Amino acid sequence: MPDVDRRRAWLLTVDGAPQSYVDLDEPTHLEFEYARRLGHVLDTVAEPGRALDVLHLGGGALTLPRYVAATRPGSRQDVVEADGGLLALVAEELPVPDGSGIALHAADARRWLEEAGPDLADVLVADVFGGSRVPAHLTSLAYAREAERVLRPDGVYVANLADGTPFAFLRSQLATLGEVFEELALIAEPGVLRGRRFGNAVLVAAHRPLDTAALSRRTAADAFPARVEHGTALRDFAGDARPVRDEDAVPSPEPPEGAFGVG
Repeated sequence: MPDVDRRRAWLLTVDGAPQSYVDLDEPTHLEFEYARRLGHVLDTVAEPGRALDVLHLGGGALTLPRYVAATRPGSRQDVVEADGGLLALVAEELPVPDGSGIALHAADARRWLEEAGPDLADVLVADVFGGSRVPAHLTSLAYAREAERVLRPDGVYVANLADGTPFAFLRSQLATLGEVFEELALIAEPGVLRGRRFGNAVLVAAHRPLDTAALSRRTAADAFPARVEHGTALRDFAGDARPVRDEDAVPSPEPPEGAFGVG
């Protein structure tokens, strides 16, 4: 759907859920709060302007690949999207510029990871939703180990997740990624973390220290400020959650009606 307020901006919905927003004239414009938080992570993983190799699981309208191409020229990016029809639609209606360094792959994210070689990416961005839920096979310890394998030793994993109180899914994901990576951080609005409403949370994981101070400054300055949790506070939030095994994996919870509505 076109945005009447921005001449070449478009909203993509999948199964009624807002999925992506892209402005073809201004690729650095990130409309959704969770996308801005993912953008903050991408901005702080390396010095400004440095080209990166980025793997995106989940394509949508290619909002974040366009953002990286604009902010980090020369980056090489692979986008893995299970919905080949969606990829074809976006490529036709919202094409990326020639020479963008963005390669599209119509494939299941987990299967693509399992077939990929090691040490491919500086950053892995997981933003995969089947409609409005993260698929179960992308939540397990086996999946997390595959994600870690394709990252370089100093690489950063970042995922867009969604949950609400009592946060069984989000806590299980912290336990799962914490089994594989030494450093974790979580970015979310205070109202979400306090259980007042269902919402997005961005999980960041790495083997190296994360620049949580820079992330905190950036997320606090947003129109809808977020908080960065890490260290002891994040361990307390995760509580006694256990890593998820493939045989126990479930999708993220169904959002309550209107949780991600577009007004």
